Amino acid sequence: MKLPFFLAKRFVAGESFTESIPKAKQLNNKDLKLTLDLLGENVKDRQMATDTVDSYIRLLEGIKEHGLISSISIKLTMMGLDIDHDFCRKKLFRLLDVAKEQDQFVRIDMEGSENTQITIDIFKEAFDKYGKHVGTVIQSMLLRSKDDINELAEMGADIRLVKGAYKEPAKIALQDMPAIREAFKEQAKVLLEKTSFPRFGTHDDELIDWLKSYTAEKGISKDRFEFQMLYGLREETMVQLTDESHRTRVYVPFGTDWFPYFTRRLMERKENIWFIFSTMFKK
Repeated sequence: MKLPFFLAKRFVAGESFTESIPKAKQLNNKDLKLTLDLLGENVKDRQMATDTVDSYIRLLEGIKEHGLISSISIKLTMMGLDIDHDFCRKKLFRLLDVAKEQDQFVRIDMEGSENTQITIDIFKEAFDKYGKHVGTVIQSMLLRSKDDINELAEMGADIRLVKGAYKEPAKIALQDMPAIREAFKEQAKVLLEKTSFPRFGTHDDELIDWLKSYTAEKGISKDRFEFQMLYGLREETMVQLTDESHRTRVYVPFGTDWFPYFTRRLMERKENIWFIFSTMFKK
């Protein structure tokens, strides 16, 4: 039985792009840039993967048609990564051809650790071919991320740094939140030093305050990096950051396959259950 959408509507903009348009425009009207994301993952059927790429292309066209200030985020497992890596790569490059033609940007999202290496490998190929039109995500909690950040920063890649929401074992990931925050800070320093415009996805006040004070101390201008948050959380904080002349972006998910995204916000780390409910009342 499909659960009613009202359970997720605080965190998901709609079950279709059409439903999400008014909310996207409201955010743009508050001078907040967007990243639109069609929800879904782990597609096992080639035709479904092809259809998903078609949907991503229509999304790029819809953003242009409706004059939205937005990029898009994609998951490689929606484009057939679990089926065949070369098949997925070709689908991604087809999408990036359109993005380049439209001078648009595609963020390759990071999924569970079993896909970290292949995601980075495919991203590096895409970056070599499409440059400024593609970026990816690094999760600071993973032990390997220090090396990944150093390598990608040397390339000048467009990186979105997050703490990470997936539940990973201690042998490959930090488990203690203070340690994760410290890793995030150290990796952020590398990105701020070596890349032109890093993006920081966090709702954590400690990290937000640290980024503001560290960049001010180092003389890094507010327009040299970007704060990113999820749709439905801390919108007034984002408006305040924008009013302070910081660059800001809201990640706006939509689609019928919203349940995995919604439950991941609640279940994959024990902190998220309290976080979701506490931020419902936090501005």
